[in-house]
Amino acid sequence: MSANESVVVIGAGAGGLATAARLAAKGKSVTVLEQANFFGGKLAAYRRDGFVFDTGPSLFTLPAVYRDLFLKTGGPLEEAVDLQPLDPAFRYQFSDGATVVMPGVGAGQCADALADGLGGKAASEWRSLIKRGGAMWQITREPFLQSPLAGWRSVMSLAKNPRDVQTIAPLTTLRSLGNSTFSDKRLVTLLDRYATYTGSDPRKAPAVLATVPYIEQTFGAWHLGGGVSTLAAALVQRCIDLGVELRANTSVTSISTVGNQITGVRTSDGDLFPANIVVANADAGQVYGSLLDSPAAQKINNEVAKSTPSLAGFVLLLAVNGRTPGLQHHNVWFTENYDAEFDSIFGRKAVPVNDPTIYVCLPDDPLMRPDNDHESWFVLVNAPRHGDGSNSTINWDEPGLAEHYADRVLAVLARRGMDVRPRIRWREIRTPADLERGVRAPGGAIYGTSSNGARAAFTRPANESPINGLYLVGGSSHPGGGLPLVGMSAEIVANLINSAKPG
Repeated sequence: MSANESVVVIGAGAGGLATAARLAAKGKSVTVLEQANFFGGKLAAYRRDGFVFDTGPSLFTLPAVYRDLFLKTGGPLEEAVDLQPLDPAFRYQFSDGATVVMPGVGAGQCADALADGLGGKAASEWRSLIKRGGAMWQITREPFLQSPLAGWRSVMSLAKNPRDVQTIAPLTTLRSLGNSTFSDKRLVTLLDRYATYTGSDPRKAPAVLATVPYIEQTFGAWHLGGGVSTLAAALVQRCIDLGVELRANTSVTSISTVGNQITGVRTSDGDLFPANIVVANADAGQVYGSLLDSPAAQKINNEVAKSTPSLAGFVLLLAVNGRTPGLQHHNVWFTENYDAEFDSIFGRKAVPVNDPTIYVCLPDDPLMRPDNDHESWFVLVNAPRHGDGSNSTINWDEPGLAEHYADRVLAVLARRGMDVRPRIRWREIRTPADLERGVRAPGGAIYGTSSNGARAAFTRPANESPINGLYLVGGSSHPGGGLPLVGMSAEIVANLINSAKPG
């Protein structure tokens, strides 16, 4: 492939912008087409009356992924965003009232914090879990997470050493790992939560997700001054600096091919953008099911349809009067029955979670509140996807449902000792239906597809399509959702394109 060949990127989410920057830095002519009137996709913010809320990712982990991106495209990450370590970072409150305040980095310190809050064998057992997660990370990082997906050949690459297979335990779920590691069920609950980082059910998600707490506690929990969404602005600016053409309000309706070769994309305005290469930063099901018309695409779409979509989220943005003592940047109030929560979301008959685990992001950031006498509360509960009531979905547009459920969430939080209702100045509600409409995430699934099932990680759509010149990046393709994995996905795609032979 020659440097002057044209590339069209569909979608200006983090994955699309990161790929565009990497390709432009290598001399490619890149155009990014975004259907919304803003760039960043789920990496977005809401601003009103001086209150600022991250409406997408609120935790920044594994900064090395984006440090690499920025260094290789023009300059350090730290010159583009205000990277701030969090310490302490997390406050966990369990259903029995026990509370743990966790530092932002340091597996040993985190284990000690668990011992302080839970007692018993919490420290030694958590260290054992993190050691296992670290071993899993070393085995999977380079040959799997940072390399193109090759189906079951990827499995075989991880199976060269029988001890590695035993460490990864591909047929073991995260819940089973927790039950076999911990004598305290509260630690099982804490580990369960890390499955939700990929939108998954811990009873079905693989044990290898133990790498998530390992990464978090080894490489740190971070905040970006002004909000994690400032990363989107930094990515946009980097693309502009590199000569990438960015077009908002431009909806792609089809990907054009001749034979099995990409020739460009068409938009809703009837425009044709010729391209030798198309990078789709869009849901894989939409790419293969709606944008392409070929037997090869239909075959892949049939496979994508078999995967379990990730869970969705019900969000409250609260403008709060006064300041709240005792809370941290990230706060979680656990439900007594996590299984009931996952049954409500992934069961055959989906319903709003009756007694949900509640997450609150409360940044102590002067750029995210009007003054020191107010707070910006981002409240999130796991929720079933939006739909017609079939296939684990509910209709979040049903009149009155969102307001009623918002009241319920705040009432549950009050029962758990945090009644913020008298201090709410105003609130905004974001349902899975809103996310679906805003960024074309089917059903409002936050992470595309979940990691439910032993085969899930190896059956994600590959970054390199069997259709010549078409590549996929983002949460619904390999290696998965969340800012770190999406950044890895962008690096994989850029390397594939840059190393492709002409013709």
